[in-house]
Order: sequence, then C-alpha cells, then structure tokens
Amino acid sequence: MDIEKKDEQPLRSSPLPHTDESRKRKRRSCIICCASVTGVILTILLVLLILGLTVFKAKKPVMTVNSVALQDLNVSFHTFPVRVSLNLSLDLGISIENPNKVGVKYQPSSASLLYRGNEVGQVPIPAGEIGSDDTRELNLTVTVFADRLLSDSDMYRDLLSGNLPFTTYTRIKAKVRVLFIHIHVTSISTCDVNIDIAGRRIANQTCNYQNSL
Repeated sequence: MDIEKKDEQPLRSSPLPHTDESRKRKRRSCIICCASVTGVILTILLVLLILGLTVFKAKKPVMTVNSVALQDLNVSFHTFPVRVSLNLSLDLGISIENPNKVGVKYQPSSASLLYRGNEVGQVPIPAGEIGSDDTRELNLTVTVFADRLLSDSDMYRDLLSGNLPFTTYTRIKAKVRVLFIHIHVTSISTCDVNIDIAGRRIANQTCNYQNSL
C-alpha cells in the first residue's frame, strides 16, 4: 500500500524579541553619538566666533609720525651763470602700533616727500612684521631730488620768501590673520611742514592720519 508523502515545509523561525531590542539600542546609540559630535562641533564654532568678534577682532594698526626734523639744508645762489644749488633732507620718526592679539605683517612701501603736490623725494620702507600688542619704530631719511625741485618755478618764489612748504606722505599696507581669515589693512599719514630757510628749522607741522580695513 502506497502512502503519499507530503512535501515537508521548513519551519520559519520567528525573530527573537531581544534581536529587535538590540537593533533599537544600537540605533539610539548612533543617534546619541551623532548628536554629541554635532553639539561639540557647534560649540567649538560658537566659541571661535565669539573670540573672532571680541578678543581676536581685527583692529587697525596705528601709524604715528613722532617727529619731522631737518637733517641737512644747503641753499646757494650763483650769479654767473645764474643758478641755484639746493641740498635738503628730512628725518622722519614713525611708529606703527599693532593693537591686535596676533602679529601683523606689512608689505614693502615707501615714504615720499611732496612739493606742491609733486613728488620730489622718496625713501623705501622694507617689509616687516609687528608682534601682538607691540610697536615698531622707523627712522627714515628722505632726500630731495634737487633736479625735480629746481624745475618747479614756484620754488624760486618760495626760496625768496624764506619759506619752503613740503608734505610727507607715508602709506603702509598690512595683513592681519584672525583665526583662518586674512584681513588687509592700509594706514596712511600725511604731514604738512614749513621749512624756515633763514633759521634752518621746521617752522610748523600738521599731520593727518587715515586707516582703513
């Protein structure tokens, strides 16, 4: 007698309750870990932002002309042939103060001597760096290019009047690094001076300053 055999179906095991709970715990742990890392990163960014807006906020370097002194002045008139000889040089005492909590680097620049708006002398200022909360002193000597000055017809009238008006112009471009940002700063100083030829001295001087970020 033949007995029909039924296909036996493998038994499917139902998921164990503890397996689902384990997955849920792992998922919660990942969420907590990600939230913690995100919170730490946001906190660091917030602290850096606060420091950047307060302690490390970029400030303008302050350039000051401390003194303008007459180092050399020789004027002579010649009759035959008619000509004028002139030697003139000025000493400039300049200080650059860095009020930032980080160092400031400034690029090569120059100080110029102007006569009625025309450049008649120049001295280079080499590149350098000023430490945090520090001041750099610069002593410069500007010598007049006599050929440029003597070619100006107004100069003879000023020589006869005994007074020579000049303007010193100094422009320095600096770079301040605050956190990961570089900020460029420009400082400009102009000083109007009058030279008393007979007294061989500077009669008066007026200085103006301009700083920009």
